[in-house]
Amino acid sequence: MERESMEFDVMIVGAGPAGLATACRLMQIAQKTEQEITVCVVEKGSEVGAHILSGAVFEPKVLGELFGDWKERQAPLNTAVTDDEIYLLNSSDTGRLMPNAFVPKTMHNDGNYIISVGNLSRWLAAQAEELGVEIFPGFAASEILYHDDNSVKGILIGDMGLDVDGQQKDSYMPGMELHAKYTVFSEGCRGHLGKQLINQFKLDNGKTPQHYGLGFKEIWKVPAEQHQQGKVVHTGGWPLTEGASGGGFLYHMEDNQVVVGLIVDLNYQNPHLSPFDEFQRYKTHPVIAKYLQGGERISYGARAIAKGGLNSLPKMSFPGGLLVGCDAGTLNFAKIKGTHTAMKSGMLAAETIAEALIAGVEGGKDLDCFQKRFEESWLYPELRSSRNFGPALHKFGTLLGGAFNYIDQNWFGGNFPITLRDEKPDYAQMAETSAYKVIEYPKPDGKLTFDKLSSVYLSNTFHEEDQPCHLHLKDKNIPIQVNLTKFDEPAQRYCPAGVYEVVEEAGEKKFVINGQNCIHCKTCDIKDPSQNITWITPEGGGGPNYPNM
Repeated sequence: MERESMEFDVMIVGAGPAGLATACRLMQIAQKTEQEITVCVVEKGSEVGAHILSGAVFEPKVLGELFGDWKERQAPLNTAVTDDEIYLLNSSDTGRLMPNAFVPKTMHNDGNYIISVGNLSRWLAAQAEELGVEIFPGFAASEILYHDDNSVKGILIGDMGLDVDGQQKDSYMPGMELHAKYTVFSEGCRGHLGKQLINQFKLDNGKTPQHYGLGFKEIWKVPAEQHQQGKVVHTGGWPLTEGASGGGFLYHMEDNQVVVGLIVDLNYQNPHLSPFDEFQRYKTHPVIAKYLQGGERISYGARAIAKGGLNSLPKMSFPGGLLVGCDAGTLNFAKIKGTHTAMKSGMLAAETIAEALIAGVEGGKDLDCFQKRFEESWLYPELRSSRNFGPALHKFGTLLGGAFNYIDQNWFGGNFPITLRDEKPDYAQMAETSAYKVIEYPKPDGKLTFDKLSSVYLSNTFHEEDQPCHLHLKDKNIPIQVNLTKFDEPAQRYCPAGVYEVVEEAGEKKFVINGQNCIHCKTCDIKDPSQNITWITPEGGGGPNYPNM
């Protein structure tokens, strides 16, 4: 098919903090050097921020580097952290507050802010457009385009208006080719195209496998007497036991709103475990429930996070472009923060590309000089100092792993002379059903705990039902013949949106994919023990529509 095309100097895929920081820094350099640089950002969400979900406690230093006058520009940093607590939850009834002296220094939040990363992205988009960046929300980058020499040429916007069989409807609109001298991929964790680039250019050679967690988040409106604006609570331990790990959080934002969430490491072993139901249980613990009781749940969402850190960080440059932010895996899991690191990686990418454009370097080259710029910035030593955090927790458990990290961070400043590694992929950790007992989760009470479908409703998720399914099976027989037999088909439980079901029709088991429920968390692409599910971008504009997550 002959397609229309547009040409830019720089193409950015994904309007999250990393991509928008890249765009802003590029245009700042263009203005300062009086160099004309054309920059385009495409975003698969219906609007900027629609697909953004994060805790989040934010370190503002990177924003000061990008916009020194961010306060005057009214950046949405409205709630400074005023109180910081960490609890070890021993059971559904007890919890122990950790003395501040025994908390790893990476967990301290003095000078940080509780924010909505979705709202930060919307603000960054406004700054970018003011600088001259073109932003196109509602357009999903579906394919990578290559030059004859295999360097990246740009991206193809997915066709719109196809029915479930891939046939053109009356509303059909062919996708457009967007070409660029350099393309920056900032799709977030487990990016559909970023995953392909890592494989295509073998960017992860010599690295440990990337590791992931599934993060849940709800926003509650609570009674004023239960609200303490600026309070930050982190927890470890219960309910994640018996081969499962992770941690919870509760942040008091402005307007009597409380954010509550749980991160479940996706290396868990028990195939009967349901991360969604573990999150529901988490909210019933007295340490957490006392802030939520009598409140109203107003938002729900879930998203995978890349937490392998420096040990799993791929080479971020390739011929014709760069990987930035969570598409590469720059999150600092020791801090449970990734927004500031994602933005910094984008700014470094912008500086590298601008230098090449100004010097007249031919497009399509591998800007491997990015690595030197990365290592000379504060981002590299920050990630290096936290390299043992995840592996220690995985190898030694919450208590001993936490003790190791305390010693590493507080005694050695992150320079412990040993580097721990976690070589086993998350999907390969799952045991067969015979190794664990079935977990009987309590029924939701409609007050603190809820079911999946009512939760998905709060995410404002929408896909046209008459469109091709964006969840592809490599082998349609594996779910029933392999996964159901060995693991009781865990997709029924690890998906936080009720996408996957096993039903019986005419006496036979059938695997059903309810793609319209998908909230784009990518868990299925990560955790399927047979690696049989591939998540690709659906029609642009589909998915969740988070207002302020």
